[in-house]
Amino acid sequence: MSPLKLNSQNLASFASQQGSQTVQVPTYDRNDVKEGIVHVGVGGFHRAHLAVYIDQLLQKHGENTWAICGVGLRPNDAAMRDALGGQDHLYTVIERSAKGSEAKVVGSINSFLFAPDDRQAVIDKMAHPDTHIVSMTITESGYYYNENTHQLQAEHPDIQHDVSNDTDPISIFGFLYLALAKRHAQGLKPFTVLSCDNMQKNGSITRHMLESFARLRNPDLAKWIADEGAFPNSMVDRITPSTSQTDIQSLADNFGIDDAWPVVTEPFMQWVIEDKFCDGRPSFEKVGVQVVEDVHNVEQFEKHKLRLLNASHSAMAYGGQLAGFKYVHEVMEHPIYNKFVWQMMQDEVKPLLPEIPGVDIDKYCHTLMERFSNPTIMDQIPRVALNASGKIPQFIMPSIAEAIWTTRPFRRLCFVAAAWFQYINGVDDKGNAFEVDDPMREELQALAKAGGTEPHKILSVKMLFGDDLRNDKRFTDEVTTAMQLIAKDGVLETIPKYVD
Repeated sequence: MSPLKLNSQNLASFASQQGSQTVQVPTYDRNDVKEGIVHVGVGGFHRAHLAVYIDQLLQKHGENTWAICGVGLRPNDAAMRDALGGQDHLYTVIERSAKGSEAKVVGSINSFLFAPDDRQAVIDKMAHPDTHIVSMTITESGYYYNENTHQLQAEHPDIQHDVSNDTDPISIFGFLYLALAKRHAQGLKPFTVLSCDNMQKNGSITRHMLESFARLRNPDLAKWIADEGAFPNSMVDRITPSTSQTDIQSLADNFGIDDAWPVVTEPFMQWVIEDKFCDGRPSFEKVGVQVVEDVHNVEQFEKHKLRLLNASHSAMAYGGQLAGFKYVHEVMEHPIYNKFVWQMMQDEVKPLLPEIPGVDIDKYCHTLMERFSNPTIMDQIPRVALNASGKIPQFIMPSIAEAIWTTRPFRRLCFVAAAWFQYINGVDDKGNAFEVDDPMREELQALAKAGGTEPHKILSVKMLFGDDLRNDKRFTDEVTTAMQLIAKDGVLETIPKYVD
């Protein structure tokens, strides 16, 4: 049977298909919802995470005031606008594991606004009384956050433009400011600004950056935002690889759904969120979200995740790219690399982590190894590797810094840093060129070329690395040794030297 185009009209047909390959579809009335959430950055992760939780609340608990209006700020968001717009903003989540695949049509995204077409429409939507939360997944670079000074990059051209512009904002903070200014003028509460990006203290950073931006425009409004606004910190987790044409065809062949842009993900999903909202929130607890009292609780979970899951991803991504691996599970199938990742987590990272009541770190580590090894996800190394300049300072360097302070072992962590320094050059161990997808690529590649097999030039970037790293001889010697070994022998010849 030929696949059917995904749209509202065909939902009943998908639900009624016979056989093992059944499809869950939304049965709530999508015409009878209010869009309480405006989400900026409708990529794969949002559609596999927040949008899925909201879909469950709509489907199982009738919370119909929390549907989502998606927003794309950048020109390349036009592809998502067109894909969703052509199928009534429905899309399919494909969960893959060793047990097989499940497909579910998600209906929580009710509309989509493309800012380059109408920036004022985005501002008006954020400012609308029905909007209670503006959430976002905009990647680390979208926050204009200086990692070294912890301040807003006020000199950035986008910020400079938005500071003096009331009609044509570019940055997220330009949009948020103008929408909040409109709500303030109308006597409304601020909306909650909810970061869903994979960053430590994502809510606190968002608050600081927005308040800093607002002070450049209007100190009185900045004070109102500071006093009345809310910026919950959260920890998010779900592996969501890029969608391939093979995934689209597989969905059509196995489930009979013609979806322009489905999402492929794993069964595991976690969200820990600080209970800090200023204008109401969905009953997240009803669908498995861990709502905690304060930022300290979030930070404990977050530290486990960033330094175990994300650091392990970094360990596999940069060395894996140099070694010629294409997928994460292929790295895990290499017995020495697999052992390296496990020993890094157990011997160098775990001893630095806080204990959380009810959380078994060893069990979490085993779960991560299983997730990394899932061959059905086909998680591509380049996806895990992208935007490293925003990841390495969060995922790897904090553990190294703590190991320096406590004189604990950190050879494997230093190997990961060295692999990234070599990765920056964009040439693998066999001399094949690959694309380095990073907002700081040109600057970093120039420094990598100048530094050769020594890390000092790259470590001089103050927005990425602190003096505690630059000035520690034990650290710089260890990284230098690893860089020289990788340059001489390659990753797969070098990595056995880092495994016990």
